[in-house]
Amino acid sequence: MAAEQTALGESSTPPEAGPDSTVIRDALGVGIVVGLSGFAFGVTAAGSGLSVLQTCVMSLLVFTGASQFALVGALAAGGNPFTAAAGAFFIGVRNTFYGLRLSQLLALPRAVRPLAAHWVIDETTAVTLAQPTRRAARIGFTATGLTLYVLWNLTTLLGALGAEALGDTDAWGIDAAGPAVFLALLAPMLRTAAERAVAGLAVMLGLGLLPVLPAGVPVLMAALAAPAVLFLQGRGMFRTALAPAEQGAADKEQDR
Repeated sequence: MAAEQTALGESSTPPEAGPDSTVIRDALGVGIVVGLSGFAFGVTAAGSGLSVLQTCVMSLLVFTGASQFALVGALAAGGNPFTAAAGAFFIGVRNTFYGLRLSQLLALPRAVRPLAAHWVIDETTAVTLAQPTRRAARIGFTATGLTLYVLWNLTTLLGALGAEALGDTDAWGIDAAGPAVFLALLAPMLRTAAERAVAGLAVMLGLGLLPVLPAGVPVLMAALAAPAVLFLQGRGMFRTALAPAEQGAADKEQDR
């Protein structure tokens, strides 16, 4: 138990672990809610010119929503496929860093690690890191990954088939569904001043460069927002811009 607490980065007094049913309930909630957004991806991908087969294969093999939306969005705007793929790749790089943390936390057998790596995404990482023990973390990761993978691919198929029945998806305004879903998933994660600054600067770069650069390139340029904000943060630009919760935590730390 002591080794497990150390691996999880817990304090000397471990939090009380809830029953497995609680972990599964939370995992199913995340998996179902996010998995249903695969319908929006299926519609968007089909509207961008991909066939039903291409759309489904992408969800099966890529399985990282933000990157998939970025790729089909760039293709729909007439971007070069290689530029679109590069933008999607850089968005998906964050999963590598998630994997480094989860690899230590879950300590899965080597035989299943390649399969588990396919499920390392935002949602599985969030549910896993919220668990107090390694057993709960493994249950949360597996339940979230399985639920989300099955639902995402099923709703992708339904969305792609539905888009063919609808015809011109642009006439219905469904092309806005992908960005809307992505923003809805992203917004709750922006908790600190630095994170909100990165998001705001990325939006300004992406929209500002959209009229002057080829499709797909503004997404790559928007990635410069992160190092720019980190540079400014290192110079103390965000020390006085803490959210109330952050300020309270900082005050408590100083009192210690």
